[in-house]
This record gives sequence, C-alpha cells and structure tokens, in this order.
Amino acid sequence: MSSADRSSIMSASPIPAMPQARFAIGEVVRHRLLDFRGVIFDVDPQFANSDEWYDAIPEPMRPSKDQPFYHLLAENAEASYVAYVSQQNLVHDESDEPIDHPAIPSMFDSFDGERYKLRPEHRH
Repeated sequence: MSSADRSSIMSASPIPAMPQARFAIGEVVRHRLLDFRGVIFDVDPQFANSDEWYDAIPEPMRPSKDQPFYHLLAENAEASYVAYVSQQNLVHDESDEPIDHPAIPSMFDSFDGERYKLRPEHRH
C-alpha cells in the first residue's frame, strides 16, 4: 500500500459513533410520553425490530432508529406486557416501587428500590 493510499484512508471521515446506552439491564424506567413503566431486560444498540412495527408509530412520535432501544417488562394501570422503547423516550423511574410483571421472578432475583438483580443463569 502506498503512502498516498494510507493517507487517503487516514483522512477518510470516521464512522459516526452510536450513542451509548444510558440505562442498564435491571433498571426501572418510565416512558417519557406514555403512562407506563418497566424494568429493562435487554438492550439493542440501535433499532432491531420490524419496519412494520416502526411504521405503526405515529410520525410525530416516531424516534430515530440510530439510538439504543430497550426491551422492558412493562406495566400500566391495566396490564403487564413487553415493550420496546427508544432511549429518547425513557427516563429513570423515581418511585422506588417494584414492577408488577409475572415474568420478573424468572429473570431477576431481587429489587433494591432502584434496580433488579439479574438471575445468574441470564448473565453473560
């Protein structure tokens, strides 16, 4: 490789860095716009769901795909469910209340008022 080739490679624009995840597995979070909260059980560094799912989000609320997305064991006043939420739409939950979701005992051990401890068999 010539020095001109090396120089060309070195001066090329760097690949933009993906935003870092602000939340961790086990943290209790609340949706910024909608009335639900949940515990994070998985994180995707960027959007990893179907285009059909993404297109179903109303355009004024549709988040950018190039940010972390979180899988939550979620709850609201009516139900428990699994949610997939962009980082921009999550905030820390300040209630210190546990999440009432039937899948929590199979994934997490204990709750310390801020976060759940992942069961050993789910750590990697």
